[in-house]
Amino acid sequence: MNKDPQVFLKHILESIEWIEKEMEVVSKDEFIKNVPTQDIVIRRLEIIGEAVKNLPGDFKKKYPDIPWQKISGLRDKLIHGYFGVDLGLVWEIIKKDLPLFKIQIQHMLRNK
Repeated sequence: MNKDPQVFLKHILESIEWIEKEMEVVSKDEFIKNVPTQDIVIRRLEIIGEAVKNLPGDFKKKYPDIPWQKISGLRDKLIHGYFGVDLGLVWEIIKKDLPLFKIQIQHMLRNK
């Protein structure tokens, strides 16, 4: 699949925004107890990871400070480790990593 990186960046941004919307008023305890919310968030993280995997290598090289491999690796862990997903780690990613990643993706989209 040879799509324009902008398409994948838009998928990433859309998924981040879905997660933000879903998690807007959810506490960590509520998240840990709420399986439907977990499912939505985990699915969106999988989409982010898949979109990252599909970004061309030369595009990713332009942004070496972004942990592309870690992001796509998270997707693999979520897809293949569905019985043992670490919800504490997912929470940390949502609250600490996604806000910065969103800003980086928005910057990439603005600077085609």
